[in-house]
Amino acid sequence: MELLMVLCVFGLVFLFLLWKLVWKQRRDQKCYILDYELFQPSDDRKVDTEFCGEIIMRNKNLGLQEYRFLLRAIVGSGIGEETYAPRNILSGFEEHPSLKDSISEMEEFFYDTLDKLFAKSRISPKEIDVLVVNISMLSVAPSLSSRVINRYKMREDVKVYNLTGMGCSASLISIDIVQGIFKTMKNVFAVVVTSESLAPNWYSGNNKSMILTNCLFRSGGCSILLTNKPTLRHRAMLELKCLVRTHLGAIDEAFECCMQVEDEQGRNGFHLSKHLPKSATRAFIENLKTLAPKVLPIRELLRYVIVSRFRKRSKENSLRNGGKAIVNFKTGIDHFCVHTGGKAVIDGVGRSLGLTQHDLEPSRMTLHRYGNTSASSLWYVLGYMEAKKRLKKGDRVMMISFGAGFKCNSCLWVVVRDLEGENAWKDCIEHYPPKNMVNPFMEKYGWINEEDPFCL
Repeated sequence: MELLMVLCVFGLVFLFLLWKLVWKQRRDQKCYILDYELFQPSDDRKVDTEFCGEIIMRNKNLGLQEYRFLLRAIVGSGIGEETYAPRNILSGFEEHPSLKDSISEMEEFFYDTLDKLFAKSRISPKEIDVLVVNISMLSVAPSLSSRVINRYKMREDVKVYNLTGMGCSASLISIDIVQGIFKTMKNVFAVVVTSESLAPNWYSGNNKSMILTNCLFRSGGCSILLTNKPTLRHRAMLELKCLVRTHLGAIDEAFECCMQVEDEQGRNGFHLSKHLPKSATRAFIENLKTLAPKVLPIRELLRYVIVSRFRKRSKENSLRNGGKAIVNFKTGIDHFCVHTGGKAVIDGVGRSLGLTQHDLEPSRMTLHRYGNTSASSLWYVLGYMEAKKRLKKGDRVMMISFGAGFKCNSCLWVVVRDLEGENAWKDCIEHYPPKNMVNPFMEKYGWINEEDPFCL
């Protein structure tokens, strides 16, 4: 009897120690955002629709049809009058960019955001253990990450990742890399630097599938400080709960829908094919199939299964309700950061998830104020939510991004504390959302929507 009691006690102690070990291991694998800094370029880099029209007029390779196409894209893009462009394009040197133009564009962003991030977080650059830099369209030697290390004199053992070619979904790929490192190392600080290089990537030809990117992309960027230190949880803003990556690169149609190529005259540009919407939809669906069980309550998953089976058995009910059951993602998510790839991207995701105007407001306003800033756009959407004081402790925030390859990445954050800090939106947030979103130059360029007598 005494032996049995001793064995029971030892068993309970063993189970307790095992539980404590597992709990401690899981605690050390957390991924927190301590702070982030959005890039706010100087006012002398602002571009409006009229100036965009002037830039288009400088391209002597365009004909009337191309002018009409580009002006229609700009006026109806949902992009406002205060976005930012690289200095070489503003100065009229877009067709012949220098290496200095490319590097100075990146360094201006790097040093502005990182200086501010280190200052307000009170974390020294020498404390950083991991650095991830993602700039898709620029690769130089030494690497851009090496320039950051040299500027801030980081330690010799800092783990460095320099990502290129990942497109607009690159920032969540960078977060995934950091999360993976956090699972194997304790008490780590990491910095993710995300932006896009526009200065050397202006397309000066007349191929319609390639000139569209000139209209949509704008300058921007974000630097993010992360940690897995449990003692700093009280200072954290967000905690990562899950991240899902989907890659359709094995499908030729998806692989080729967004691609850097040369046109018939040998001019470099970024080709967007007619298969892009189809590929994006497929990647989005595949991503949600994996994400949904991780973020939604069991009751919603059961409801979806039951309704789906019921509609399959009832053709009449199926036709009356559109044929398919819809998952209600709002049962497990409070806020949605949708990639600002354009009005069609935002509207398409909104329809698929059944989101309201209120849900999509942060993404639409980000597109209007900053344009498509590629991989950093998600963080401007998050900044809008914070500036509007929407993010409260316990809220769940979903991020959705798309990128060349073709990729769809998503993740879920939980707000650790009420967020009411200042960011790049502070000087204009009171004016958003504006009462009128119609482009002010619609009247001036209204002829672009008229029927073209030369089109057959």
